[in-house]
Amino acid sequence: MAPNLRDIQLSSAAGPRGISARGDDGDHEDVRLLDSYDEEEAAALPEWTGREEADKGVRRIQVRVTGMTCSACTSAVEGAISALPGVARASVSLLQNKAHVVFDPNLVKDVDIRDAIEDAGFEAEVLPDSNNSQTRSQKTFSGQFTIGGMTCSACVNSIEGILSKLPGVKRAVVALATSLGEVEYDPSVITKDEIVHAIEDAGFDAAFLQSNEQDKVLLSVAGFSSISDVHVIQGILRNLKGVKQFEANISLSEVEVIFDPEAIGLRSIVDAIEKGSNGKLKASVQSPYTLATSNHVEEASKMLRLFLSSLILSIPVFFIRMVCPRIGFLNSFLLMHCGPFLLRDLLKWILVSIVQFVIGKRFYVAAYKALRHWSTNMDVLVVLGTSASYFYSVGALFYGAFTGFRPPIYFETSAMIITFVLLGKYLEVVAKGKTSDAIKKLVELAPATALLLVKDEEGRYIGEREIDALLIQPGDILKVLPGSKIPSDGIVTWGASHVDESMVTGESEPIPKEVSSAVVGGTMNLNGALHIQATRVGSNTVLSQIISLVETAQMSKAPIQKFADYVASIFVPIVITISLITFLCGLLGAYPNSWVEESSNCFVFSLMFSISVVVIACPCALGLATPTAVMVATGVGASHGVLIKGGDALERAQNVHYVIFDKTGTLTQGKAAVTTAKVFTEMELADFLTLVASAEASSEHPLARAILDYAYHYHFFDKLPTVEGATKQSREEILSEWLLEAIEFSALPGRGVQCLINEKKVMVGNRALLAENGVPVPTEAENFLIDLEVNGKTGILVAYDGSFVGLLGIADPLKREAAVVVEGIKKLGVHPVMVTGDNWRTAQAVAKEVGIEDVRAEVMPAGKADVIRSLQKDGSIVAMVGDGINDSPALAAADVGMAIGAGTDIAIEAADYVLVRNSLEDVITAIDLSRKTFARIRWNYFFAMAYNIVAIPIAAGVLFPLAGLRMPPWLAGACMAFSSVSVVCSSLLLRSSILK
Repeated sequence: MAPNLRDIQLSSAAGPRGISARGDDGDHEDVRLLDSYDEEEAAALPEWTGREEADKGVRRIQVRVTGMTCSACTSAVEGAISALPGVARASVSLLQNKAHVVFDPNLVKDVDIRDAIEDAGFEAEVLPDSNNSQTRSQKTFSGQFTIGGMTCSACVNSIEGILSKLPGVKRAVVALATSLGEVEYDPSVITKDEIVHAIEDAGFDAAFLQSNEQDKVLLSVAGFSSISDVHVIQGILRNLKGVKQFEANISLSEVEVIFDPEAIGLRSIVDAIEKGSNGKLKASVQSPYTLATSNHVEEASKMLRLFLSSLILSIPVFFIRMVCPRIGFLNSFLLMHCGPFLLRDLLKWILVSIVQFVIGKRFYVAAYKALRHWSTNMDVLVVLGTSASYFYSVGALFYGAFTGFRPPIYFETSAMIITFVLLGKYLEVVAKGKTSDAIKKLVELAPATALLLVKDEEGRYIGEREIDALLIQPGDILKVLPGSKIPSDGIVTWGASHVDESMVTGESEPIPKEVSSAVVGGTMNLNGALHIQATRVGSNTVLSQIISLVETAQMSKAPIQKFADYVASIFVPIVITISLITFLCGLLGAYPNSWVEESSNCFVFSLMFSISVVVIACPCALGLATPTAVMVATGVGASHGVLIKGGDALERAQNVHYVIFDKTGTLTQGKAAVTTAKVFTEMELADFLTLVASAEASSEHPLARAILDYAYHYHFFDKLPTVEGATKQSREEILSEWLLEAIEFSALPGRGVQCLINEKKVMVGNRALLAENGVPVPTEAENFLIDLEVNGKTGILVAYDGSFVGLLGIADPLKREAAVVVEGIKKLGVHPVMVTGDNWRTAQAVAKEVGIEDVRAEVMPAGKADVIRSLQKDGSIVAMVGDGINDSPALAAADVGMAIGAGTDIAIEAADYVLVRNSLEDVITAIDLSRKTFARIRWNYFFAMAYNIVAIPIAAGVLFPLAGLRMPPWLAGACMAFSSVSVVCSSLLLRSSILK
């Protein structure tokens, strides 16, 4: 491989635009990803992002500041500048070594700002105005980063604090359990590489994982190894229409490409690279999930290597201390002198030095960087404990060599502490990996490859081609063989089969599929070959959206996590204080001489206790108590069809007092059917049905579809097609053949519809609609209508030309599980409520059948939210279960919104829970899941707190005067190592306890 080729810069393919892929002024991430902020959001951005200053006569400059090393330095510089009269704002970036200053030039000059910085102890240089007037983009990217080396909540807080202070970073969320960070940032102010460097500068490992940018892709290129390959790819990509920019990394064999998806497809780019290089270079899309898995495996493998290396070196040290004195000839050999030192001491010193400074280097580096940012974590405790033991032993070794009096040496203490800590970290990494099994299993549902049907220029199929499933494009025709998984969401264009959709619906019975049927990517085709046309690919597929929801939930923090964050922020300083008090008590003679006589001297006696205190304290267990349990819960929920959008929703659901059910489509099947049609005038029934169907043809309401189907069946004894997409045109043609023309159509929410037919007004709806328009309902019709409503049917009244004509009775069967679920809700101590826009008699009949006593009927869509707010007034937690667009305000107003998965996208967007399987039983599942999860979190906190509360005093020696028991530092290290593992394993036990 050629030297110095790590980041070969390829020029932009955008022609005269000429965007550079590196550098502050032309970072390639300046491509649009998210919509621009609104004015309010823009006002919240740092003032130095290039927005025009509102105040007249105010000037802004940038000053290069050298000599800053940490956040204390930036604070000192900011303080020095802000103290000057006339300075409006000052922001200092440690990463960019710049100060951005907004000031009144009438009160302070550039030179005054420079002198103030230099007086604070740093070098300053005012940059030319050309660097200050550049326009900054106010668009953001949302990037995911893998973060290694985090051990506790203190690490999380440290990283989030550092990232939040970076210029251009709008939001940063770090998840300890997943070792991931999600950062929203302005790419014109800061790049992803600078974010990685900031995390690494804080003492952690970091790597960019993925972005939500839709027109950027990272390609792995096999055979990419030399400058000539760079020129080949440069020539290929420059000639591709739609490719905006590209950047190569030869050392990683990667090419990052920014392209216009409307001008060129990803598969075309991959094919062009292979074809243009005559097959030498083969490009493939990198999956972020595969990368994350490989990073996890690599981290576990690294921890295992470090542990085994430490163990191999520590065993001889322990053997020399504990075993050799009992074996005469070995003891005699080890007591030989090597100069002023005993051979046994010299061997232990050499072996432990390797463990302490080579294998344990990671602890020193992480502790140094944490302290440099005024933060403390577990690494600080490990370094303090092991260093105290090691350097005391070195001092004792030299003291004995030159005085002849040999005090006890505790080299094995530091070696074994490091060994046990590494073992604990390895087990923790493995256990944490199991908490994310749900994501892995979801990802594995999607097939890796797909069979693409290739067409010639005339549109005829001429062959098949196996492609990477990530290269599927909308409109592709894919062949799905029996027994294989469907690679993408789409529509069947040829063939018939049965598909196992249990991963989405939870139903084990196969679903028949034929031409025009919709299919979901990741489901299993069972017994017939299918040709499908891909409709949604990539992040737009149902499976990808499910994965995204689970990922979002696992990244989010439950409010209870704030407790752990607070404790972690003060934990290490408190432990160090306790350790110092323990040590000073021994030095100042607080211990009786009878205690100390058992040891060689007072110093060693108190030192061992203080080291045990430092080493046994474990902030990791507290930090892992909540996120690991939330990860397991969201994963188990996803596998059972319950998608949770965040830890806060999970926490709220445990305390639900009321569950409000919508009626239509929630308690009922949402498949309304006309059961009765009666005319109360001389109009023929056929003409009556044609009139009503003509009025309802423009409506999207489920009842309108039921009326259309009934009327069509009455006339033609056939079923009206209702499949969207491929059959939409044929449906319109069928309707136009027999329906009357309706003009001035309007839908009246909560009342019905009205229009003009034959220049006469037609109204189809409830009593309120007719009453508003002064249309009386005959007594006979009113009695008939009451009978329908008492039997749980909805009556639809019809008026024509100002007179009542007739009515239809519509029944929407209850879901078979509705009554059982309501009973189960009551057993959980939750009060069920039904809210519907239907009339009181129908609502009461349905409520009585399912067992709900609290009914709110004839409620308009906006009124549902008012019902929720009225229940919330006394502090009650209210959950809302709904499926329609009209339920969206209520779902948003509720403390916990639960959208039935078969509902509309708007309802799902407004909800906190998505019940994918369209089963009411999942309402109980969601509440039960939340309660069991937070019961486990409380146990995790109890054990983590109890461990530290009990273990630290024991390590400090409280049991020594009573029973003569002491905890050696190496044993304290073992206890600390396994405490965090025990919490993770406790969370993993949720799998067996949830949904029992």
